[in-house]
Amino acid sequence: MNVANTILSAGNNSAPALIYRQEVLTYAELRQKVMRCSTTFLGRNHAKGDRIGIFSENNPFFVVSYLSIIRAGLVAVPFQTELTEQDFKRIVSDAGIEDVCVSRRFINRLLPLAKRLNLNLLTEDDFENGNKKPLPLPVIDSARDLAALMFTSGSTGHAKGVMVTHRNIECNTRDIISYMDLTANDRVMVLLPFHYCFGASLLHSHLMAGGSLVLNNNFAFPETVLQEMQARGCTGLAGVPSTFQILLRKSRLCEMNFPELRWFQQAGGKLPNACIEELVTAFPDVCYYLMYGQTEATARLSYLPPERLVDKMGSIGKGLPSTRLDVLKPDGSPVQPGSNEIGEIVASGDNITAGYWNDPEETLRYFKSGRLHTGDMARVDADGFIFIVERERELIKCKGNRVSAKEIEEVIAEIPGVIETAVVGTPDEIFGEAICAFILGAPGAHLTADLVEGHCHKRLPPFKVPTRIELIGQMPHNGAGKIAKLKLKELAAAVALRTR
Repeated sequence: MNVANTILSAGNNSAPALIYRQEVLTYAELRQKVMRCSTTFLGRNHAKGDRIGIFSENNPFFVVSYLSIIRAGLVAVPFQTELTEQDFKRIVSDAGIEDVCVSRRFINRLLPLAKRLNLNLLTEDDFENGNKKPLPLPVIDSARDLAALMFTSGSTGHAKGVMVTHRNIECNTRDIISYMDLTANDRVMVLLPFHYCFGASLLHSHLMAGGSLVLNNNFAFPETVLQEMQARGCTGLAGVPSTFQILLRKSRLCEMNFPELRWFQQAGGKLPNACIEELVTAFPDVCYYLMYGQTEATARLSYLPPERLVDKMGSIGKGLPSTRLDVLKPDGSPVQPGSNEIGEIVASGDNITAGYWNDPEETLRYFKSGRLHTGDMARVDADGFIFIVERERELIKCKGNRVSAKEIEEVIAEIPGVIETAVVGTPDEIFGEAICAFILGAPGAHLTADLVEGHCHKRLPPFKVPTRIELIGQMPHNGAGKIAKLKLKELAAAVALRTR
């Protein structure tokens, strides 16, 4: 079964599928555009499995391109629009891309690159004027045939193409629809880019449920986002931690009324408990879905039911209906529930992807016997709920101790006026790694390094108190909205060199 057809099968013809600025695209219009565009791709003599790039902001053109590529039996490769020229070239070469769908906004940027790389750029005009004669669609093996290559840098900074099959998307999407009880009445405010697996999951789940997506690319002006949520009657808002931290500190979110709002979705990292409590207090009738996932798992691996948010604060919950999560010690045995034993989260199920494109070494490292070794270290409580301790690759080795950056970030986030904080380790000749905390404060907040250090001394043992505290005017983020810790590590190292 072709997952693009499944995604498009539920919506009522006259119902709005996409809302973008003043444009409303109904399901009937979306289906017609996807059929026409997939025919265009087939008319270009592509073979099943050929990779097609998409370079576009969130808009109807992206959605139509993405679904058309998949429907034609090809493989969609969404690009981060913030990519450097070097990274763009690397992905084009690695994925063997010849055609790239590009929105009007980026056409002038890509034209010189396309000439040098011998790429074909496809625009809306090409789709409108393309082959309109129906052509036979290839037969899809949903378990084996790829629908997308989702490039992710993870914590290494090296872009890796995660191979996502048709079955991966359908399985994970049905699970999300089920646990969130999504229906045709749901309308999500989409701030996350579709090239990011969390953003893509919003596209998949809401269209497959017959609901609507409101596309907004103006999060630099959070107040206007909230006003559109009110005007469009959005039932849901999805974001990564920084999304909610910025809304809490730089907008009137908690003072505004959203009559149709019924849920928040949050994934992509740990939002400090203090922020979760603030949201839940301000919106007691809105369900807060805390979720955990990885690109290598299509999108979601687990969720914490809203009714367990208070008594299981800090937990990622349990595996989805189609996903099994085990927490395993180095010898492969499971940790004892209710103990302090720590192990790695290992996942299995039809949402676990096929590995990394053209990278058998990394695939063997993280995908073993059909199971995904996440690299996330966790414990399990007596009720079977999972609590992440730290990503193994983000643990800081300081003074002979293994220190959790998340624990320190939670403590700093308690300080009034803190919008975002990120803790990283930086090489140190004496300590092995020094703990460096970067902090973005709200306008007018009277934050000082001494204040932060004093608070940390009250809440943490001495070896966990940051040795360096940097108050910065802007926190770097990657294309998915997550804090770019690699950039912070580079900044910390550069500052250390200058001060020697």
